Amino acid sequence: MSSLSPNPPKDRRRRSSSIIGHLEPETIEERSDQSSSPNLNASWVNNKGAWVVHVVIIALLLIFYDLIPGVTSELSWTLTNITYVTGSYVMFHYVTGVPFEFNAGAYDSLTMWEQIDDGDQYTPAKKFLLGVPIGLFLISTHYTHYDITMFIVNCVFCLISVIPKLPSSHRLRITVPGMSET
Repeated sequence: MSSLSPNPPKDRRRRSSSIIGHLEPETIEERSDQSSSPNLNASWVNNKGAWVVHVVIIALLLIFYDLIPGVTSELSWTLTNITYVTGSYVMFHYVTGVPFEFNAGAYDSLTMWEQIDDGDQYTPAKKFLLGVPIGLFLISTHYTHYDITMFIVNCVFCLISVIPKLPSSHRLRITVPGMSET
């Protein structure tokens, strides 16, 4: 086979200079694997109490940072925002696949955000998960007394959490050159 073949083998990754790539839609086989059984990895977000967990985590983070000597209330709110956003970004937008094997790899290429509600946008769970970082940003901004430095930090982390949740970011992958893909 010539190296200039117009149809490269499927097992080779396409080389690109772009750090932004778009994940192609599933094939019919992958779609049927996904619909054959419930996705236990993402279905919990619609259960009773799942939304309360986010509020409890934020409250516990705030209490934790308030207990550290020398940490002001302003810094405590900002650290709570940073920690929550970082954790939710990793959980919902960075890690792909499922932590347990029950579906023969049907969700291996999807993030948890893309798995929630079968990828549908603007469902009640996704609206709530979009509203939490925005609400936390607004509360953090208020309790930091609108300090410009804290505002910028809180705003950047809010954007880090909100942008991947938007429909225009669906199935969009940003790769950092030099880091291996998972």
